[in-house]
Amino acid sequence: MDILITGGAGFIGSTIASAALDAGHRPIVLDNLVTGRREFTAGRVFYEGDISDRALVHRVFDENPDIAAVVHCAALIVVPDSVAHPIDYYRANVTKTIDLVETVVERGCRRLIFSSSASMYRPSDDFSVDESSPLAPTSPYARTKMVVEGVLEDIAAATDLRVLSLRYFNPIGADPQLRTGLQLAAPSHALGQLVDRHRAGQPFALTGVDYDTRDGSGIRDYVHVWDLALAHVAALERFDDALAGDRHAVVNLGTGTGTTVKELVAAFEEVTGDRVEVVEHPRRPGDSAGAYTRSDRAREVLGWEARRSVQDGIADSLAWFEKRGTVLPDLAG
Repeated sequence: MDILITGGAGFIGSTIASAALDAGHRPIVLDNLVTGRREFTAGRVFYEGDISDRALVHRVFDENPDIAAVVHCAALIVVPDSVAHPIDYYRANVTKTIDLVETVVERGCRRLIFSSSASMYRPSDDFSVDESSPLAPTSPYARTKMVVEGVLEDIAAATDLRVLSLRYFNPIGADPQLRTGLQLAAPSHALGQLVDRHRAGQPFALTGVDYDTRDGSGIRDYVHVWDLALAHVAALERFDDALAGDRHAVVNLGTGTGTTVKELVAAFEEVTGDRVEVVEHPRRPGDSAGAYTRSDRAREVLGWEARRSVQDGIADSLAWFEKRGTVLPDLAG
């Protein structure tokens, strides 16, 4: 099927596009390249521009009339930046999504998969959550995802649009074929920083060591980005069955295992064989203790479960960083 992927030149969106291609689908990428990379669109139908540019989105549909679904990945995602610049995040993540969805509805496209976030959950005492857990976002970024889910639910109730919101936990790794991977010069999440500091011979900054977890560091559900991409392919292929008559449904995408940041560092040392120097710092603005999924819904409705380990994610991230300069020459070295 033909699939429009917004943000399809970014880390996750480009990996979804690769998985879709491998499964015999035709991804059509729309990206403004604010954080995405043109290099990640090679060999794919690509439109450069903003999701709020309604004339452009209409042209995409005019020129690709067989688009059967939209995978909406375009968003700003850095938690501390969202605390410092909430207006930018609400404009990019909420306002522009409304513009996009209005055009999608006008074009009669009835299937939308939304890249949502597990950061909106209020974790239980053991930091596990499922799709029915209470929501209590701790950053503007997380709140934008919660707001968009509500907007989409309301639009789906009033139109022919149907929406599957996939709440991601913490993506790591890279496309195992190393077509794409982390494209930011200064990654903001833990594994990206670990790899970056390791390559530079610098200590790793561990932000937040006073959480009520088993070792004081934040706890995460690290899901390999390729597993995440395969979940989207499953969601596209099982979309109607997954909704089971509902207009909007939510599915968590995680491994079901909680890994603390200190445990991630230990796994990194296991994979590399090198000791990591760690310097502890206070929490960053908007940070939370984290959570992991205890849900089986993804397996039940998508036939999907994560199969790659944290160690696999670390190894693929390291391999990507070794190759990255040949794909993205400005990030060589």
